[in-house]
Amino acid sequence: MRRRSLFLAAVPAGLVTLAGCGDDDTSDSSSAVDSSASPSASAPSAAPAPKIVDGPLPAITAGTKFGEKPTVAKGSGEPSDQLAVRTVIAGGGQTVAEGDYIQAHYLGQIWDTGKVLDNSYERKAPLLAQIAQGSTMEGWRYALTGKKSGSRVEFAVPPTWGFGKEGNAEAGIKGTDTLVFVFDIQDTFNAKSSAKGKNVPQDAAAVPVVGTNTDGKAPSVKIPKTDPPKKLVAEYVIEGDGEVVAADNTVLVQYKGVVWDTGKEFDSTYKNSALTSFSLQQVVKGWGQGLTGRKVGSRVVIVIPPDLGYGDQPPAGSGIEKDSTMVFTVDILAKM
Repeated sequence: MRRRSLFLAAVPAGLVTLAGCGDDDTSDSSSAVDSSASPSASAPSAAPAPKIVDGPLPAITAGTKFGEKPTVAKGSGEPSDQLAVRTVIAGGGQTVAEGDYIQAHYLGQIWDTGKVLDNSYERKAPLLAQIAQGSTMEGWRYALTGKKSGSRVEFAVPPTWGFGKEGNAEAGIKGTDTLVFVFDIQDTFNAKSSAKGKNVPQDAAAVPVVGTNTDGKAPSVKIPKTDPPKKLVAEYVIEGDGEVVAADNTVLVQYKGVVWDTGKEFDSTYKNSALTSFSLQQVVKGWGQGLTGRKVGSRVVIVIPPDLGYGDQPPAGSGIEKDSTMVFTVDILAKM
């Protein structure tokens, strides 16, 4: 399992869970995607919004280019009791808005000691996080909202918008520690994000035909007037040119799910106007198998037979009948 940031808070899952698939480790499934939440970090702050100030901030002494692992000096003197933020490199991409997901490399350390707490650069795996209350540290939310992808941002988070007076003993953070971060924002995603790539011919008679619109609206799904396949089907609708998804990756997606027999939609990020992210190790087998080996940026149609879906134990209230074949259209926006 890939390491998750200690600065991410617990967030709700989506409807393709492991529940009902015969696995021992299941959870309540009001969602069709993920069965577990992210590791807990700081609780949502009840404090008012901080003032954004220019400094002080420690110098970045090495790794000064975007995407390079930075070396950051220890803080000098007393840090601000507000949120000090500096755009080190100004990008020209999309602006990060409240509720968006970002993909970014980052480094975090303690002001007084310079002790590095977390560093995605060395893992060679960028962070994928939602910039929203309750999903990330409040200091991240205030510092990164309004910044553009392609930017390097340095900021210092006092305890009020970090781990509070309790700190985080397990991570070695005291209740008086100000934390310093450098973020290289690679990309940002919102409810209008779609696949990006080339359309692939959809000429298999036994596979549903999926719309190829990339305007952020839900694509159409046309079910063939035939019996559903007995085995898993996973085909490109739009083939992206990003990295290949591995079986242990966490992915950020747009998706819509319908029942083969009726064509009835039972779950959709489009309808909810909210993207979702999940580990491929924590979803129904058909999802994990169908997305593994596919490229980021792609739209994939997945037909999941009952034995790789919910079988005879569909989630209560989901609108999915026992032994249903499910059809999903999935846009793979990013991976971690």
